[in-house]
Amino acid sequence: MAEGAHSLEAMMNGVARDVQDPESGVTVWKRAQAAQIANAQDDDARARLRERSDLKLAPLGSGTDYTVFQHHLGVPSLNLGYGGEDDGGIYHSIYDDFYWYTHFSDTDFVYGKALAQTVGITVMRLADADVLPYRFSSLADATHDYLKEVQDLLKQKQGQVKEQNREVEDGVFAAVNDPRRPKVAPKLEPVPPYINFAPLQNAADALAKSGEHYNKALATALKGGADPARLAALNAKLLSAERLLLNDGGLPTRPYYKHMLYAPGLYTGYSPKTVSGIRESIVLKDYKLAESEVPRVAKAVNDEAAFVEQMAVELEAIAAK
Repeated sequence: MAEGAHSLEAMMNGVARDVQDPESGVTVWKRAQAAQIANAQDDDARARLRERSDLKLAPLGSGTDYTVFQHHLGVPSLNLGYGGEDDGGIYHSIYDDFYWYTHFSDTDFVYGKALAQTVGITVMRLADADVLPYRFSSLADATHDYLKEVQDLLKQKQGQVKEQNREVEDGVFAAVNDPRRPKVAPKLEPVPPYINFAPLQNAADALAKSGEHYNKALATALKGGADPARLAALNAKLLSAERLLLNDGGLPTRPYYKHMLYAPGLYTGYSPKTVSGIRESIVLKDYKLAESEVPRVAKAVNDEAAFVEQMAVELEAIAAK
């Protein structure tokens, strides 16, 4: 399991390719891909997984180890672990002890070793990188995905209301009602209005463009043996990249959560809700609020795109000397 800031996605794919899964003998990356293919919902999802050269990081929801860093302070965070076979059942219970672990879970400590390798390689690659291993093109891909999801969510809500209203008007509920167990037919509802997602679409496109520019500039700078002192100065600036995705006002009703792309759901516990201000406003049928959240998210993404473009230009200047 790998969750975290999408700017670190490329690095984590590299780590997963270099650690062997102790049960199957293939790489951790290959087993994770196989698990996703096996659990995919349809043929299109399986095809996309097979075509991709990398695996996506899942967004972070809530967790005491990283919530304050990711959601409040804008510090890129990762949650690394192995699971999928023995998940649940003992977490935070009286049975969560050494005896249970050695008799029923990772009895030979092989996944403990694999996790140590995974975390160790990740830390060493972060520490040894001449330039922090951010790939903002992955962040742009994730932003486009989140945008499509909320667009599809709105279309789904519009379709549901239209169908329900039609069934009310056509007398479908009255016709199928059981007089022994009578139910009240729903009232007609206004169809959810269209929301202008263009600001976020334009911002995501801008981030994708600057992310590709950054990737090319970084490859050129590293190939040419750039001045370490100038790269160190660039790294100091890169540390602030994730913070640009924060909004000081925070999310609606939740000012503590300042990240515009990731947040735990209002009612989902640990589980995340991406672009939460937009998504959860649609779910709660507050479409006016959802529309007002779009430019707030777009501003954060535009600020990130401008910053990435500036870093790409600085890398080109470093490579030129």
